[in-house]
Amino acid sequence: MAAFRGHGTSGVPRDGGAARTPGEERALTGVTEVTERDTYEAPGDVPRLWHVTLSVSGDRAPVTEVRRALEQLAHDHPFLLTSRYAGDHAEIRYWEEARDLHDAAAVALRLWGEHRHTAGLPPWEIVGLEVVDRETYHQRVAEGYGPPPATPVGVHPF
Repeated sequence: MAAFRGHGTSGVPRDGGAARTPGEERALTGVTEVTERDTYEAPGDVPRLWHVTLSVSGDRAPVTEVRRALEQLAHDHPFLLTSRYAGDHAEIRYWEEARDLHDAAAVALRLWGEHRHTAGLPPWEIVGLEVVDRETYHQRVAEGYGPPPATPVGVHPF
């Protein structure tokens, strides 16, 4: 059965109510008036900065092509801080602004695949992902743990 406006493929109204005659208005339910108080975000919804390290690897590729692809990715997405590469693996580090760790990780896990063709990235798989909040990153650096700040910024061999 074909789907039609207001109904799923079964022909039953999606809202669980009775079928309406053509032109009949449907009452909106669950809609409340938005007030100025409602426009403020809850503390958990305020975007935060997350430091992301994405590691990829796969079959060997010419290092000149890997470098060119990572430079193209950095050009297309200037949020990238630094990339390190070899013929069979690479590491990308950058800051991501997201509501929570889950959102930052989801963006990171899509990065390589979504830009594989446009940047000419090798068909490697993601083999590692680290996402830490800004405070944790800076605490690790101050204590001598974790990667130092990304300097120099850019694309570099391992």
